[in-house]
Amino acid sequence: MKIFNHIFLSLLVACTVELTAQQTPADAQSEPITIIGATAHIGNGEVIENSIITFENGKITTIEKANSNTPTGKIINAKGKHVYPGFIMPNSTLGLGEIDAVKASIDQSDIGGMIPHVRSLVAYNAESKVVETMRPNGVLIAQITPRGGRISGTSSIVQLDAWNWEDAALKVDDGIHLNWPSSFTNGRRRFGEAPGVNPNKNYSTQVANIKQFFIDAKTYNLGNKATQNLPFEATLGLFDGTKKLYIHADDAREITDAITLAKEMEVKDVVLIGGSQAYKTIDLLKKHNVPVLVQRTHKLPDNNDDDYDMPYKLPKLLTDAGILVGLENSGQMERMNSRNLPFYAGQVVGQGLNKEKALQLITSNTAKILGIDKNYGSLEVGKSATLIICDGDALDMRSNQLSHAFIDGRMISLETHQTKLWKRYSNKYGK
Repeated sequence: MKIFNHIFLSLLVACTVELTAQQTPADAQSEPITIIGATAHIGNGEVIENSIITFENGKITTIEKANSNTPTGKIINAKGKHVYPGFIMPNSTLGLGEIDAVKASIDQSDIGGMIPHVRSLVAYNAESKVVETMRPNGVLIAQITPRGGRISGTSSIVQLDAWNWEDAALKVDDGIHLNWPSSFTNGRRRFGEAPGVNPNKNYSTQVANIKQFFIDAKTYNLGNKATQNLPFEATLGLFDGTKKLYIHADDAREITDAITLAKEMEVKDVVLIGGSQAYKTIDLLKKHNVPVLVQRTHKLPDNNDDDYDMPYKLPKLLTDAGILVGLENSGQMERMNSRNLPFYAGQVVGQGLNKEKALQLITSNTAKILGIDKNYGSLEVGKSATLIICDGDALDMRSNQLSHAFIDGRMISLETHQTKLWKRYSNKYGK
């Protein structure tokens, strides 16, 4: 009986592992691959009908209209399909948490208020079950970003098919994230505060503390550093241009104060994240060449007096004004909802933005903002073969059906624990 129990338990564990195991990362590209016949959406606004795309050793070697070209290597007939650059998810906590209700599985924040030296990359779990569900929708690259605190830490950029965080890293420690204080607070009745939205009485003090931190950091980095200070050392890249300062702010006053302070402190490269009222600060953004990563379009307006469709049309308003715009997904259930990134871009198409420009919001624009556009974000000769082949329009949830996906030329698996469950129960109930 004991032997039977051991056998039963072993089989149960084996079946469970088979059902839930992470897909094995793909091997390096071993032969040239040619995709023929597809409509190629370059990611820079151009479209090539009936294209031929060849890549070798992870790099695109040919992309043009298919005429009398001779395909080489493995041939993928994609006639009637569409090829896109891999989608890029900025400001993400993918791999930093698994189950929101299980605190032990969440590793997205650390203790402290000003902690720029905390690196999200080393906490990134490449084997996350949530991460693998991004790939079937075309999300192949993500910026892994810490949360919490006033300065929450340093982000890094990864590709989403890797054994560990070292293998995943595309750009290490790309920038520091500053959560700007809100100029208003919601009254809490249990503390005897007036209900509704009230001015933040501590706003000036909070801003002054941020300014003092940057002054101290600059002074430290210009000095002899006799006593090591890890938070200050982490900020050096902000002043020499090797790191970006990502400012998380929404209100027009907050955006104005944050950018003004950053420029006063001589921070070289600033990016605005969120920016629900960025349309009120367009002149300031253009003056200082500040790009914006707009929060998800599938949400309600932030303020009672906002237009009902402001979340939908904000990316177009900023794009039409000449601002470099990308899309991000912070907020409730952000890890799981990250797979909806292409559909956020599709939502903007419904507001009148050209479809190829909408595609740029999640490809080349985001690559430029994150500083990885030399290799990623568009389908061009010499760039990484990080791309997807889709049966239909990838920005439409009704036709976003991928047949192939490649990261650096490696053909990755589109299987997930969700697709396995779908197949399992389709076989049972679909007969």
